[in-house]
Amino acid sequence: MKKVHYTNSYLLSPQHRISVNLIGAGGTGSQVLETLARIDSALFKLGHPGLFVTTFDADEVSESNIGRQLFSPADIGLNKSVCLTTRTNRFFGLDWEAVPEMYSDKSKTANITITCVDNVKSRIAVHKHLKVAKGIADIYETPLYWLDFGNTQNTGQVILGTIGKVKQPTKTEFSTQASLPTICDLFDLTQVNEEDSGPSCSLADALKKQDLLINSTLAQLGSSLLWKLFREGRIEHHGVFLNLATLKSNPLAVGG
Repeated sequence: MKKVHYTNSYLLSPQHRISVNLIGAGGTGSQVLETLARIDSALFKLGHPGLFVTTFDADEVSESNIGRQLFSPADIGLNKSVCLTTRTNRFFGLDWEAVPEMYSDKSKTANITITCVDNVKSRIAVHKHLKVAKGIADIYETPLYWLDFGNTQNTGQVILGTIGKVKQPTKTEFSTQASLPTICDLFDLTQVNEEDSGPSCSLADALKKQDLLINSTLAQLGSSLLWKLFREGRIEHHGVFLNLATLKSNPLAVGG
C-alpha cells in the first residue's frame, strides 16, 4: 500500500500566518525566498493567512555573487538577507523580516525551518536547536517541519523532515507516516569530512564549485514539496536527489 504523510493540520487552518525561518540567502536561499513569496501570494488568494518569513544571513553581497545568485552590481556591499527581503517586500507588498546575523540557538524558532547553508556544522546546530524547541508552548514558534537544501557542483538533494510526529487521520485509503526523517536522521553528518571551500573571488571561480543552475533547480524542486503540503494536504515523497550533469532526479518516497 502506498505510504503518504498528511500535513500537520495547523498548517492548513492556522490562526495566523505560518512562521518560516529561511537560513541562508545565497545561491539557493535567494531563489527560495522568491518562491516563498509566490507561495504566500497563492495561499492568500485561496483564503489562507499565508506565510511570515524571517531570513538569516550575516554575509554581504560580493562581486562573485552576481549572476549565480539573485543580486545585481548595485547590491555589492549590502547584507544579503536585508537586500533580498527588502526587494521581496517591495515587489510583493509584504512585511517580512531580515536578520543580518547567523542563525543561532538564541534565535526564535518557526513552524517551518528552511536551511540553505553550505556547511555541515550549521545543519547539526539547527537540528539540535529544533529538537530542543519542539515542545515549546507558543504555537507561532513551534517547529513542525525542516526543509534542507544541499548541493555540490552538479548534484544536490532536498530533504523535508518533521520535528516529532504529526497526527495522521485514522480513516484513509493510504498507509500513513506520522514522522519524516530529517537530513540529520538520514545521514550521520558528524562523519562527513568537509573541506572549507572559502570565498570565491569571481563568478568563474564560483562556477567551479557550483554550477550556474544547480541552486535554482533545487529551489524549485524543494519549494514544490512545500507547496504540496499546503495545496494537497499530503505528500507521497519528502525529498529528491538531483544530478544536473545527467539530468536525472530520484524522489525519496515517504516511508522509503
